[in-house]
Amino acid sequence: MRNHLDRVLYDESTILARLDEMAGEIARDYEAKELTVVAVMNGSLMFMADLLRRIPLPLRIDSIGVSSYHGETRSSGTIEFTTQALPDIDGRHVLILDDILDSGETLHAIRHRLTTERSPESVRICVLLRKQRPRTRQVDADYLGFEIADEFVVGYGLDYQERYRNLPLIGVLSSSHIRD
Repeated sequence: MRNHLDRVLYDESTILARLDEMAGEIARDYEAKELTVVAVMNGSLMFMADLLRRIPLPLRIDSIGVSSYHGETRSSGTIEFTTQALPDIDGRHVLILDDILDSGETLHAIRHRLTTERSPESVRICVLLRKQRPRTRQVDADYLGFEIADEFVVGYGLDYQERYRNLPLIGVLSSSHIRD
């Protein structure tokens, strides 16, 4: 699968070193607080597992299913919640964990739903990647792994048509492997 990449942006050791730093930031900010992490599935699975093992706090972990790419290389702008039940976050500090901040539509929809249908104490956003591009919704990450160019990336949980998630790195998918 590596031969399907134009280039590698971040290898596994670089990703894990950055997760150590992010975990330290989160642990300092939430020291002595009850934290619930809500991971956006399926893309954040690898990121979630590796990051949360590094945070030395008692955590509640939950997930929410959302789809916006629908097999394409750009967000469709149509957000579909594949998990209807929301986690119990009333009165809790919530950290939404996602693999990538792209258009902002998905994270905006999740944050809006969590704050209008539940009553969290606070909501912050943590993403592994943030694309350098204009957002259609005003959303930013409180915790950020890496800033990337506006390219289609795979690996470390990120996929194209449900493939490449298991690569231990993040790379730019070659256009010759993208089916229109």
